[in-house]
Amino acid sequence: MIGKLKETELAAALKAHPQWEYDAERRAFYRDFLFRDFSEAFAIMTRVALEAEKADHHPEWANVYNRLTIRLTTHEANGVSKRDVAMMAAIEDMVRD
Repeated sequence: MIGKLKETELAAALKAHPQWEYDAERRAFYRDFLFRDFSEAFAIMTRVALEAEKADHHPEWANVYNRLTIRLTTHEANGVSKRDVAMMAAIEDMVRD
């Protein structure tokens, strides 16, 4: 079973990824992204989907035209886990490219 992050680990993850926030009610990391247009947003979604499939760890997301909201949580841990931190880092790398 995958364990939920401790408070200190959660704080460290947010410090390492300052553009992400934590939603305590949904027990999830989240970030809103704004892209030039739908094609750019969809391209990132495609890259995230491929990475998520490899990691067997899938985000919750919403897309409207050039806006994308991504939430990361580990349902079996009932909160965020190291898998979410790894996915956050991977998404950050994709967006920087």
